[in-house]
Amino acid sequence: DRGPTPGEPGPAVIVGHVDTKSGPSVFYDLGKLKPGDLVEVARADRSTVIFKVDTVEHFPKDQLPAERIYGHDGPAGLRLITCGGQFIGGRTGYADNVIAFATLQSSRKP
Repeated sequence: DRGPTPGEPGPAVIVGHVDTKSGPSVFYDLGKLKPGDLVEVARADRSTVIFKVDTVEHFPKDQLPAERIYGHDGPAGLRLITCGGQFIGGRTGYADNVIAFATLQSSRKP
């Protein structure tokens, strides 16, 4: 709620679960994205913004690159974040985070 929305200057961040106790969740396949893949985001104003994946990276939860994720300078970007790596359980859940870094390609009005 403090960062840009998708399509505005700076990196927009969307965080989602990889799974739940009952099965896969919204970002279950996030780790399968590859550089060059396109991601479409529907905005509240009914427009759609399209991002191209630059990289998909894994980071230990205690070593997240905060400046790369949340930095507010630069062109419109997108960071998709979910859990990954080994499941530890407890309050930690998974040992790592999977992050897709993407840049804006285009937008469509309704």
